[in-house]
Amino acid sequence: MRRRRAEKREVLGDPKYSSELVSRFMNVIMESGKKTVAEGIVYGALAILAEKVTEEPVLKAFGKAVDNVRPRVELKARRVGGATYQVPIDVAPARGTSLALRWIRDFARKKKGKSMVQKLADELVAAYKQEGAAIKKRDETHKMAEANKAFSHFRW
Repeated sequence: MRRRRAEKREVLGDPKYSSELVSRFMNVIMESGKKTVAEGIVYGALAILAEKVTEEPVLKAFGKAVDNVRPRVELKARRVGGATYQVPIDVAPARGTSLALRWIRDFARKKKGKSMVQKLADELVAAYKQEGAAIKKRDETHKMAEANKAFSHFRW
């Protein structure tokens, strides 16, 4: 028997833009508690994003990039009588954002030969333009959910 759900922590806005989303992104990027390093990487990437996307303000562009990557459905493994089914379920907005931020980070880290600031900026620009590895991952997830739609009655 499980106890209660852990309550969500309030994330304070970041120092420069006082945006909760940017602050969460910094926490996703941060390794070994090195917040200052993460801050430098994120602000550097946002500065490059601002240069490359001139149509709208940098925060809007960042928000749109994350929104483009955010999955609407995901698969959860569900055991029914010895068989495991991949059941498509809707993604809660907070979880969708977390997944999007993680995917952007992971695909930026996988690239080779540039600084993290540059890699992250490239991934954000690609996400803004509806292209790149993170968008491909979202489409793949949606396609898998579509393929397993027959098992959606096992949703719990």
